[in-house]
Amino acid sequence: MLRCSYQKYILRFIKPGGTSRGVLREKETWIISLFDDADKSKIAFGECGLFRGLSIDDRPGYEEKLAEVCKRLPHEKEEILPELTLWPSIYFGVEMVLKDWINKGDHILFKSDFTEGKSGIHINGLIWMGSKESMMGQIKDKLAQGFSCLKMKIGAIDFESELEILQFIRKQFSFKEIELRVDANGAFLAKEALEKLKRLSVYDIHSIEQPIRAGQIAEMAELIEKSPIPIALDEELIGIIDGRAKQKLLEILSPPYIILKPTLVGGFAGSEEWIQLTEKQGGNWWITSALESNIGLNVIAQFTATKNNPLPQGLGTGQLYSNNFDSPLRIHKGKLFLDKTIQWNFNHLEQ
Repeated sequence: MLRCSYQKYILRFIKPGGTSRGVLREKETWIISLFDDADKSKIAFGECGLFRGLSIDDRPGYEEKLAEVCKRLPHEKEEILPELTLWPSIYFGVEMVLKDWINKGDHILFKSDFTEGKSGIHINGLIWMGSKESMMGQIKDKLAQGFSCLKMKIGAIDFESELEILQFIRKQFSFKEIELRVDANGAFLAKEALEKLKRLSVYDIHSIEQPIRAGQIAEMAELIEKSPIPIALDEELIGIIDGRAKQKLLEILSPPYIILKPTLVGGFAGSEEWIQLTEKQGGNWWITSALESNIGLNVIAQFTATKNNPLPQGLGTGQLYSNNFDSPLRIHKGKLFLDKTIQWNFNHLEQ
């Protein structure tokens, strides 16, 4: 008999992760399992990476919805996904577990040269907010590891110190050697954002993610038009479900880039729709994980690999946690690889 179950899992950061929204020490996630009572050697997994304070499904009734979903799976798989559009992280987890089951629970959901271990995905090295000294230390570590694209979170320490850090990088490496991205997570006030972008632009910044908080459409449109640094929309996309609403947002703002977190935008289906719409308008995109465990990161990476997007992707979160699941994912010289000789270890999960 096929059965579906779920369990809550708390991921613990090795080092606290600083953002403009606060310091992260742990991350709550939910794992869906699909298995046959008669043969538990075959088990499929999906991850519902609820992101407190950011996901639109961070609201009462989340666990109850998961319980309902597991009660109806796998028998109602055709009917259930359309009902989950307002629960994007659960939608993604269901997409994941069903596709994993179809593929015999081997955790290879999208076959490509990446899943064969023949090629890697170019990724950015993430620099978390912290003291100037800690950020400098992270930068030196990432450069030593061979990253050629760094993404620095800004907006938590004073702006002058952040400029000094960027200046430090540029004194050593030109824009041809190191691509620099910054992520403000909406930390700038609309009235000060343009001036700050002008000062940042001195350091040959590739792009800035979400300089002002989401929902300020007129202000964002003006900023995109006038900014000396290309703007990438991130939080601005969260909660926009209808395809016509997505198209309208892109038409109004015409962003150079959008950033897709499948957990937050409705999984593969939601990401595909955003990709098609933004490419139609001449924009570009990249995919970023949203602090999922290696279960979710694995699937996001496989999906990303099928898109053959040459831009560095934001997929390097698997090493953040002390209790992540051992997986075949490996980072080498700024690229994410899947090493087929290494086995998964799900011992942290309840059996």
